[in-house]
Amino acid sequence: MDYRVLTVSREFGSGGGRIAQSIAKRLGWKLLDGALIDEIACAAHVDAGIVSRFDEHVDGWLRRMNRQAMRGAALAAGVALEQEKCFDEDVMTDLTRQIIEHAYTAGDCVIVGRGAQCILQSKADVFHAFVYAPLRVRIHRLRTRLEPGANIEHRTRDVDAERAHYLRMRFGKEWNNPHLYQLMISSGEDEEQTARVIEFAMRGSL
Repeated sequence: MDYRVLTVSREFGSGGGRIAQSIAKRLGWKLLDGALIDEIACAAHVDAGIVSRFDEHVDGWLRRMNRQAMRGAALAAGVALEQEKCFDEDVMTDLTRQIIEHAYTAGDCVIVGRGAQCILQSKADVFHAFVYAPLRVRIHRLRTRLEPGANIEHRTRDVDAERAHYLRMRFGKEWNNPHLYQLMISSGEDEEQTARVIEFAMRGSL
């Protein structure tokens, strides 16, 4: 099988983002990770910082109800809301799906997270990988990335729980379901070796 697209789902601190970047660079493929935020911001005509707040995140029901009520009242009154007040996780999900599907059509890209493993699940020429790592390894990695004094273990569990909740709410899938992936792999302490194994698996050599 000649794969045209790779999706990389990852535990927080597993190095999955850097692993995806390494594979994209080696293959000469486009990387959709932080760039996805910029593309959504451009499509929605909002600041990238606003988009980041909804990245792999599901808002509380009360805040969603308030935004829907505000939008409905504005439409009824014929008043145009500011873009940042119209942008929410529903818009984010729709735009994310459109951009991921467009990236698939173009091919030769690596997509990090954002439910791409669900959006492109039916595509036979997409390889799905899930990167995880022991908690102690992830905490060690994150010490160099997070602000001093941060409760790294607590943050790690929170981010993973949020990503799992996002997939469950938006796609009705369990984040760590092995049936969503061709490969689930521990990055351990060697991100480059993990990147090579994923690329090796994509080439159908495993």
